[in-house]
Amino acid sequence: MTSSNSSDKPGALRTLSLRAPLDLLFLLCCVILTADVLGPEIFGHNGKTKDYALWYWAGQQVLHGGPLYPSDVNHQFEFIYPPLPAILLAIPSWFGKIPLYAMLSVLNAVVWWSTGNLSNAMTGSDRKPGPWLEALPVIVTVTFVFDMFDLGQPNLVLLAMMLYGFWSLQHQRSWLGGFMFALATAIKVYPIAVLPYLIWRRQWAAVVSMVAFIGILLYVVPAPIRGFERNAAELKTWYQGMVGSSSEKGFGQRDEQNWSWVNQSIIAVTHRLVRPINYNQEDPGKPPRTMNIIDVDYKTANWIVLAVSALLGLGFLAVMPPQRRRTPRSDAEELGILFCLMTVASPLARQYYFMWLFFPITVLMHRAAFDARANVRLGTWLALGLAGILMVLSLQLFPNVIQAWGNNLMATAVLGVALAWHIRHPPVAAGSEAATGLKPKPSST
Repeated sequence: MTSSNSSDKPGALRTLSLRAPLDLLFLLCCVILTADVLGPEIFGHNGKTKDYALWYWAGQQVLHGGPLYPSDVNHQFEFIYPPLPAILLAIPSWFGKIPLYAMLSVLNAVVWWSTGNLSNAMTGSDRKPGPWLEALPVIVTVTFVFDMFDLGQPNLVLLAMMLYGFWSLQHQRSWLGGFMFALATAIKVYPIAVLPYLIWRRQWAAVVSMVAFIGILLYVVPAPIRGFERNAAELKTWYQGMVGSSSEKGFGQRDEQNWSWVNQSIIAVTHRLVRPINYNQEDPGKPPRTMNIIDVDYKTANWIVLAVSALLGLGFLAVMPPQRRRTPRSDAEELGILFCLMTVASPLARQYYFMWLFFPITVLMHRAAFDARANVRLGTWLALGLAGILMVLSLQLFPNVIQAWGNNLMATAVLGVALAWHIRHPPVAAGSEAATGLKPKPSST
């Protein structure tokens, strides 16, 4: 007997159920992670550390009309984001630290659920996952989620925004999709990397919407609160300090992080491999260590980064199917590769940035569970296992040099290659289910 509930249909979003054991486990995890945020603030002597105090400070600066950035761009910025996030933080900051921290924790819990929900709905597998398959991507990425709660970073929020943006595009809501991409970009710049993809796929409504809303969110929305001229001046200061500054010493106001082992972006790993850079520079107490296999100057290293990036971009274009051959299945794999590339293309890609691998992992898990070809299912599980082993090497019990060599970057490459293989080797179809590469559904009586 078939249920008439729309949430039972493949690709449908579903609501949280208090009758589902795994959903209750999810809620318990959210409570524990929220306690990690609020506990030190309520019961500790020094309060919650990490970035939470910075978010409160930024909100208070807006409430009291204080500056967000130093007048001299050569001085280190405390707040390295555009003005819009500070505006958004001002209202909960008015109520105090605990309400602000609680709001951010609830927001993380909501977008965590939304990320899993949207990811499972957008895999293109035309098969509703069972509870354990639905939960598996959440389980294997839980350490990244812990970082989101513990550090107070917005990367999980940005991931949910990007997924909802693409979900909106799939449902012919291009302007809403463009707005979500713009909002993510106005909070933390690196989602701007989606714009060339939208242009290539001729999503013109989303392109216009994204560009227009970026301007509105950066210039218009803060103006009534900060003043148009002041907001424009702060945006200029932020751009000069964060985007417009780049040198051999570093970039983006965090010189000690740029070239150290904590950064696994394409830029950072390439520079460490081709220049004698101390990958322990974030901690002056540690002895200097280098890992370069050749020795070139800074300018040549940048040309190598550009060449590597160009090859990756051309490779992505080569595996993307033409418009006439696109399917929901290939679109999911294509977006999975895009998320991989956006993650490592960011100039600074710390450990928690790789939370964005949630969607590629989910797509591959659906292929590993549902592909009609037994050898393909096995190979996909092996690729996922290899990526998982590489990511586990980031745990503190392993030496930092492994991260300096880019273990998460290599894991991202494994996932990207696996997704590219699936795009280039779709199942040869005879029937409707073979066309999507699904194992036949069990017959019901």
